[in-house]
Amino acid sequence: MLMWTLDKLINPAHSGKVFENFYGAVGWTETVFLFIGIFELLLILAFVMGLWKRLTYGLVLLLHTISTLSALSLYMEPFKHLLFFAAWPMLAACITLYLLRNEDNFLSIKNRKGTQG
Repeated sequence: MLMWTLDKLINPAHSGKVFENFYGAVGWTETVFLFIGIFELLLILAFVMGLWKRLTYGLVLLLHTISTLSALSLYMEPFKHLLFFAAWPMLAACITLYLLRNEDNFLSIKNRKGTQG
C-alpha cells in the first residue's frame, strides 16, 4: 500500500491512469490524487503505529479489498497477470490483522489510559 501511496504523491498522472482503468474514475485531477496520497500516508502511519486500530485496520482492510476485487477480471488469465495474485495473501493478512487487532500490541503506541486504542 505504501508504494501505491507514494505513486500518488510522486506521479499522480500515473495514478490517474490506474484509477481510470480499474475504478472508472475519469477526469480526476492530479490534485485529487495528491490529497488521496496524503490521506493514505497518514492512514499508513497511524496503522503502523497501532493507533485507532478499529478505524485504521478497518480502512486498510477496506481499501485493500476494493483494490483486490477491482482487478477480478485479471485473475481469469492468471499467467498474463501473475503479479496480481500477490493481493490475495495480503488480503488474508489484512483480515487476520483486523480480527486480531486487540492482540496486536508489540509496537503499538499506548493511549493515555495505558490500554490499546
